[in-house]
Amino acid sequence: MNTATPSPVKMLLPRATCTSQRICCVSGFQVDACRSSSLSKNLVVAAKDSIGWCGTSSVYSKQPLNRFLLPTGALVTSKSQDIPVPPLVGDEKIGVLLLNLGGPETLEDVQPFLFNLFADPDIIRLPRLFRFLQKPLAQFISVVRAPKSKEGYASIGGGSPLRQITDAQAEELRKSLWGKQVPAKVYVGMRYWHPFTEEAIEQIKRDGITKLVVLPLYPQFSISTSGSSLRLLESIFREDEYLVNMQHTVIPSWYQREGYIKAMSNLIEQELKKFDNPEKVVIFFSAHGVPLAYVEEAGDPYKAEMEECVDLIMEELEKRRITNAYSLAYQSRVGPVEWLKPYTDETIIELGKKGVKNLLAVPISFVSEHIETLEEIDVEYKELALKSGIENWGRVPALGCEPTFISDLADAVIESLPYVGAMAVSNLEARQSLVPLGSVEELLAVYDSKRRELPPPVTVWEWGWTRSAETWNGRAAMLAVLVLLVLEVTTGEGFLHQWGILPLFH
Repeated sequence: MNTATPSPVKMLLPRATCTSQRICCVSGFQVDACRSSSLSKNLVVAAKDSIGWCGTSSVYSKQPLNRFLLPTGALVTSKSQDIPVPPLVGDEKIGVLLLNLGGPETLEDVQPFLFNLFADPDIIRLPRLFRFLQKPLAQFISVVRAPKSKEGYASIGGGSPLRQITDAQAEELRKSLWGKQVPAKVYVGMRYWHPFTEEAIEQIKRDGITKLVVLPLYPQFSISTSGSSLRLLESIFREDEYLVNMQHTVIPSWYQREGYIKAMSNLIEQELKKFDNPEKVVIFFSAHGVPLAYVEEAGDPYKAEMEECVDLIMEELEKRRITNAYSLAYQSRVGPVEWLKPYTDETIIELGKKGVKNLLAVPISFVSEHIETLEEIDVEYKELALKSGIENWGRVPALGCEPTFISDLADAVIESLPYVGAMAVSNLEARQSLVPLGSVEELLAVYDSKRRELPPPVTVWEWGWTRSAETWNGRAAMLAVLVLLVLEVTTGEGFLHQWGILPLFH
């Protein structure tokens, strides 16, 4: 695989014109679909072109943008005056399930949280031959990483604030929906810590919800985040007769929505004003990374959606006469495999070498404060920036309960319900009414449905301290760990048994 960094030249491809029509079933209704270069208010469904801008550069100047590069899935809008409003009381019980990663609330939670994380095959994908080692390997990694992780969580108060923030978002979303005449209940389901998705589903059943909108709190779709949660939901739905018969809709990504773009732009504009010379500040978008093979081999749309999202925000800022240079990089990589580039730490160093003195960090893939923003960005990357010659550092806060953001999430939920647009607030046509929809099964059929084996990230063997060599050295170390684990499991003896780790899986 060629891993060379492309030239930092942004390329925009023209939108495809409509060449065919198809029928797409959304929430039990059939709607006409086509791929179009324009978005009129009568457009019902559009499919995604997998295009965006190219380059993994450090700094870009703002260029004209194709405004609507749509995400995979159905984008739904409609004329509310043509559709009768169904009753929202009585037998109809609407629920919204917010999905998020979760985080340890105390230092004692760190190791079991890490185990849940690494036991997920969408986070660490082992070859079929070694899949029986998923949990032993997760236990080993979580025990090894826990001390370092505890230091990080201790530095931000002894635990992640993610649950408290997500609970607050759920409450504000509920209030917004009721204010828009949609009396829905909102639930929180975390993937790797309490309240687990399974716990939220049980409460949904107890409350007798008949229509469920599944809303991952990840603006951009990734196999390792929204995709992992959808697979879990699929397994839960298949095993429960109540859930099989419950109508549901999933909003897999919403990074392109007008309310989200404006909310992010508002926060960036506010933080820029805190600098002495706002026009000289480089806007530095830092997104959570994913392994490169997820994108290049498994079809993960995350990179394309992230790049388009940044362009949409910069276009909105340009309307406000903010034309700062900007950059996009990826943080939080783990392990020896190659992740999406450019890396945040390397880009910060590069910007310092180029003479950048003012940097505003934007945690673009995070809607809540947690370890990646409070410790990794605010502490580690800030320190690195100051050492690299950057004199003035700022950071845009995560969206949290920002009113424009919450209101737009409520609109997204409303638009995703059957009879799209009929239950929305007035002045529908003044809003961007675009929501990608689909059932859990339909979306998994689009995103990485075959769960293909991930290829090696590097195909050249090297020794020494080059990046390729480090990757192979790490791979050799991992192979040695796997061999030791196989011996432990097959013989029932070894240091992991002596430490009391593996007997958990007898």
